[in-house]
Amino acid sequence: MTSRPATLDPAVLAAISVGGGVGACARFGVGHWWPVRPGAIPWSTLTINVTGCFAIGVLMVAVTELWQAPKLVRPFLGVGVLGGFTTFSTYSLELRTLFDTGATASALTYLGLSVLAGLGAVVVAVSATRWAAGARRRRT
Repeated sequence: MTSRPATLDPAVLAAISVGGGVGACARFGVGHWWPVRPGAIPWSTLTINVTGCFAIGVLMVAVTELWQAPKLVRPFLGVGVLGGFTTFSTYSLELRTLFDTGATASALTYLGLSVLAGLGAVVVAVSATRWAAGARRRRT
């Protein structure tokens, strides 16, 4: 018995595409405004990725626990905008470049900071969003 792939909804694909374009343009703008110095930790990419992790934590709590989001909100914001904004490919390339140019300490610092700060941002965002939602409910 073979399973058939789910049909792709053109509206969802359009939402992801448009959101991805928005996120990629924002990411390009930050990278252009805050360029990476050779041999140094790429702070702009690290900041983008950690900010994106925080935003995805807030978004996922909001759309799965706090309100009934319209069908296209999650694909547009989560997959599209935040997927286009954050960048594993640039992170990987910058990490490899640091190693290849002999900036091993910067590379290892960048690797560790990216993982720890990204995961930490998600945990903080999820906890803070749940706390804020609970505080708001207690006030009303």
